[in-house]
Amino acid sequence: MRKQTFGVADGVSSWVKKGIDAGEYARELMENAIFAIEDKPEGGVNPMAVLNEAFLNTEAQGSSTACILTLKGDVLHVVNIGDSGFVVIRGRRTMYKSPVQHWGFNCPFQLGNWRSNNPSMAEELKVGVIPGDIVVVGTDGLFDNLYDSKIEELVSQGIDQGNFPAELASTIAKFALTNSMDRYAVCPFTIAAQEAGLKFTGGKIDNITVVVAYIRYPD
Repeated sequence: MRKQTFGVADGVSSWVKKGIDAGEYARELMENAIFAIEDKPEGGVNPMAVLNEAFLNTEAQGSSTACILTLKGDVLHVVNIGDSGFVVIRGRRTMYKSPVQHWGFNCPFQLGNWRSNNPSMAEELKVGVIPGDIVVVGTDGLFDNLYDSKIEELVSQGIDQGNFPAELASTIAKFALTNSMDRYAVCPFTIAAQEAGLKFTGGKIDNITVVVAYIRYPD
């Protein structure tokens, strides 16, 4: 985390069919996002401006969803495009979950250099937080494979075990990965696929990125 700012991006996998590394655009986008905040003062980061600058400087082929968050005082300022997102957990229950942007089933809004959306399509969010809140940010591989109740359960266990944020993020990601490869798991993606008329069972095999942040009192 730099300048109280963090985020995730997820390359759209269909680019593989064109012989393009689906993760290349997402990696370059986030690298450019880091460059965009370097000269910003603490508390002076504008997520939308960061996303726009990163988008304009990203030249790789492909496309990506993205979610960038920055903490200013007691408010999370967020820009999100697509189906990556975050939850805020307070008192071991989900207090807020970011909405998903998609054109249809498994077709998220996405940034890219070829017939894709641009940052003007992204949603800007502001969420109040208090010390003790836990923010879980993830790509769709997380939220497609774990229900909110399971994330809450894992966060609660992590609190009881005194986990650091990175430890808890790893635990959550591993559970999502296990479900993604389980042919008999019933996951959010399973139900969504069936509601879309597809004969689909089990988890959704996907890249999974998870970042966890603890909201604490200032030192």
